[in-house]
Amino acid sequence: MIRVLVADDEPLITAGIRAVLESAADVEVVACVANGREAVDVTRGHRVDVALLDIAMPVMDGLTAATWMPDTPVVVLTAFGDEANVRLALERGVAGFLLKNCEPAELLRAVRAVHAGEAYLSPAVTLLVLGMVPRGGDRRREAVRRLAVLSAREGEILALVAEGLSNAEVGRRAHTSEATVKTYVSRILAKLDCANRVQAAMLLRDATTTTR
Repeated sequence: MIRVLVADDEPLITAGIRAVLESAADVEVVACVANGREAVDVTRGHRVDVALLDIAMPVMDGLTAATWMPDTPVVVLTAFGDEANVRLALERGVAGFLLKNCEPAELLRAVRAVHAGEAYLSPAVTLLVLGMVPRGGDRRREAVRRLAVLSAREGEILALVAEGLSNAEVGRRAHTSEATVKTYVSRILAKLDCANRVQAAMLLRDATTTTR
């Protein structure tokens, strides 16, 4: 069972999210809370496999809460998918970013993907991320410097991960097993000091995109 925490200050939205999650045989809702502080408290007292956090909440917002739960994969579920929120969320290490107008099936796909150690961005957010460019030459130079620690094979794996491929898909493209891909990804994240594969992909993008 995938144990999920839901944090949203709108009761009707929370009820809908809970209904979608509980329709799946492999998902269990651990708790539903109304602010980021309560979400952090739940992760400290219970095993939570995935936290679904809204951004705009009282007491503590979702992005701040994410920084207080480093051991819990976070999926942001928000109505505000602008570049500033997306950039800040990814910089704070969230593993997924969904918009509230997503289909129920997409919500479940995101929860399962993040629980499996992968990343999930809604299609609209993916397009936004691809359109982002590094803010200044210093950012690009820093990204190039950090990526220099990777071997050629690790760089190849990271490039495939940055395409949004799952571990299984990366394995097929790289002609290796899914287990080996997982090992490579773990090693890459450790070398780059990245919280998850989304941050690593953003680092690669920063290194290879022409600055404004």
